[in-house]
Amino acid sequence: MAKRIATMATGGTAQCCPSVLASPLDADQAAELASGFSALADPVRLRVLSILAAAPEGEVCVCDFVDPLGKSQPTVSHHLKILSDAGLVHGNRRGKWVWYSLDRERLADLQTALQPVR
Repeated sequence: MAKRIATMATGGTAQCCPSVLASPLDADQAAELASGFSALADPVRLRVLSILAAAPEGEVCVCDFVDPLGKSQPTVSHHLKILSDAGLVHGNRRGKWVWYSLDRERLADLQTALQPVR
């Protein structure tokens, strides 16, 4: 699982990842953000995230990704591991299958890091 950068106080609000447009990042901040963005830089993984985001129950069984993605189960598992290692999804094993859900906070952190400073 990806480690999280310590939360920084900014005017009474908490912010995990500062905007890359606000000031230079230190090496740890840059590595943390790059891990998340790198995991997103693949069409299959973006489709996985969109399937999870659209799931009515908020989670999807690993077996339910195979047909929509047109990929083998080992390939789907590989992509889910990359997303999991970047902290973007979480798996919950139930018997034989793993059910995945989005980490919406982590996605919001990445979005915030690209927001212009006002």
